[in-house]
Amino acid sequence: MNRRRFIGTAGLGLTALSGALGKVSQPRPTLTILQTNDTHSRIDPFPLDGGRNQGLGGVARRKVLIDRIREREEYTLLVDSGDMFQGTPYYNLYGGEVEIEAMNRMGYEVATVGNHEFDNGIEGLEKTMPNAAFQWVSSNLDWSGAKELAPLIKPWTIKEIGPFRVGIFGLLCQLEGMVSPANHEGVVYLDPVESARRCVSELKARGCNVIVCLSHMGYNTRYEGEEMRDDRFPAEVEGVDLILGGHSHTFLDELVELPRKGGGVTRITQQGWAGMRLGRIDVELGRGDVLAMRQQPQWVRSAMG
Repeated sequence: MNRRRFIGTAGLGLTALSGALGKVSQPRPTLTILQTNDTHSRIDPFPLDGGRNQGLGGVARRKVLIDRIREREEYTLLVDSGDMFQGTPYYNLYGGEVEIEAMNRMGYEVATVGNHEFDNGIEGLEKTMPNAAFQWVSSNLDWSGAKELAPLIKPWTIKEIGPFRVGIFGLLCQLEGMVSPANHEGVVYLDPVESARRCVSELKARGCNVIVCLSHMGYNTRYEGEEMRDDRFPAEVEGVDLILGGHSHTFLDELVELPRKGGGVTRITQQGWAGMRLGRIDVELGRGDVLAMRQQPQWVRSAMG
C-alpha cells in the first residue's frame, strides 16, 4: 500500500509539474507595430547612382516587407508619424494623391499629420485627406475652423487587435516657423503636453492596455529652446508606453527608454526618413498591460540595391 501511495503521489506531482511547465512555456501575446515617418513622397527607391542611399526605399518593396510580416504575425498594426508629403516630383505634380493611394494599398491603419502635409494649404488637404482609407489622428491641433477636414481627424483612436486594446493619439511640432499662417488658416496649435494628458486620460478610461503616441515633434539635439520634443515628453506625461517619432529624421537603432511621470518608462523610436527603413516594434502583453518591447527595424531595399 505504501508503494502504491508513493507511485500515486509521485504521479500527481509530475502531472502538476507538467501543467506548470506548460503554462510557463506558453508564449505571451505579441503585437507587431510597423512604423514609418517622414517618407516625403519617396515613391521610388533612390536611384542606383553610387550615392549613399542608392537602392533604398520605395513603396513596392515596403509593401513586400509589410505583407511578409503580416503573413507571419497574428497581431499587427501599421502606422505613420507624418510628413508623407513633399520631397519628390510626385507631390509637385499630383498634390499627395499618389502618396495616399500607396498608403491605402499597403494597408496603413493610422497616421498623424506632419508640418509638410500643409505645403499645399488647407485646400490641398481637402483634396487628399478624404481619400485616405486609414484614420488621421491629431490631438494638439484644433481643426474646428477647417470645416471640411474636422470630421476626418480625431484626437485619438482605439484599435482592438486580439487581446490588445491600443489607444493612439497624434502630436505635431509648433506651427510657427514651420508652416505659413496662410497654409493652416482655421487650424490652431494647442499645447502638446495638455493635449497628451487629456488623450491618455480618455484612453485609459476606455480600457486601453497599450498607449501609443504618433509624434511629429522631433528628437534630441536637433532642436534647441523650450519646444516640446520626444525626449522631453516622458517627464511631463504619464501613461504613454511608446512614442513613434518623426520630424527630425533620426535613425534610432534601439528603443530609447526614459522614466516617465508617475512611474514606469516610455519607449521612443524613429525610422529616419524617405522610407528607407520600416520600423518594427514587438509589444509583449503581460497581465493586462505592457510587459516588454523590442525593436527589429528592417531596411527597405530594392531588388537591385
